[in-house]
Amino acid sequence: QVQLVESGGGLVQAGDSLRLSCAVSGRNLGNYAMGWFRQAPGKEREFVGTFFWTNGRIDYADSNEGRFTISRDSAKNTLLLQMNALKPDDTAVYYCAAGALGYSTKSYQYANGYSYWGQGTQVTVSS
Repeated sequence: QVQLVESGGGLVQAGDSLRLSCAVSGRNLGNYAMGWFRQAPGKEREFVGTFFWTNGRIDYADSNEGRFTISRDSAKNTLLLQMNALKPDDTAVYYCAAGALGYSTKSYQYANGYSYWGQGTQVTVSS
C-alpha cells in the first residue's frame, strides 16, 4: 500500500507561483512512477508530469509550456510540483498518483494506469 497526501494549493493571481507537495508513505517506491494530474470542473483528469522514482527520469505534458517543474525531496520522501507563471486555465484540483509503470509504453501519461491516488489539492488562479 502507498499513501499519498497533497498540500500547497490555494488561491493565487495570474503570473504567481505555487509549489505543491505530495507526501509519500507506505511501501518502497523503487520501480514506481509518480504522476501529477489535474482536473478542472467538467473536464477529464489531465496529465501534468511524471517522476520515475528509481532513476529520477521526468516527463512533462507539452501543455505545461515549460512552466512546471517536478522534483523529489528524498529526505522527506516527498514529490514536489513547482508551478510558475500561473494562468487562470491552470485552475483545477491537482492530484499525485503512484503506479508500477514503465517509461517505454507511455502508459504513465494516463490516469487509469495508476494504482494509488491522493485526495487532491485545489489550485485557483484569478485573472
